[in-house]
Amino acid sequence: MYETEPELRELQTLIDASLGRSTAHLQSIITGERSLSAEQMTRVLTGMCVLVLSTVTAKGEPRVSAVDGHFLHGRWVFGTARSAAKARHLRVRPAASAAHLRGEELGVFVHGAVEELTPVNGQPHPDWPPIHEYLRGFYGDMSFDFDVVYYRLRPTWMTVYATDPAGLLAQAS
Repeated sequence: MYETEPELRELQTLIDASLGRSTAHLQSIITGERSLSAEQMTRVLTGMCVLVLSTVTAKGEPRVSAVDGHFLHGRWVFGTARSAAKARHLRVRPAASAAHLRGEELGVFVHGAVEELTPVNGQPHPDWPPIHEYLRGFYGDMSFDFDVVYYRLRPTWMTVYATDPAGLLAQAS
């Protein structure tokens, strides 16, 4: 868990507001007993989590692919090859949606916009150094031997569904 108290409060506000402006159908599925708080979610989302990432082509056609996601400071961080189609899409259309699913036990759904973290023309994002250190610790130095670009998804909407919150939290301990 990398989130600070202010980040957890901001994340909880986002989760509550997102569900509050969702459809009645979604609100009937994601209830207090079938969800996680921001603090609980950050305890469950540790290490690498496979994300299903959705981008949009120039023609407005949706595209979906999988990426390694890392939940850091209340945001998903993920990477891909700079030459990948998703990187081309995100470069000109930064809106994205992502989902992390663990069977029917857990679903985290996010809409937002990405920002590039890795150095562009020698200028990294100010938050890149500690994120880079985390990623190097997870993947090792060799993972940066190819032309990879890392993004952070800044959520504007996020919900979390859990069939058995207590069971998920027990597994995370």
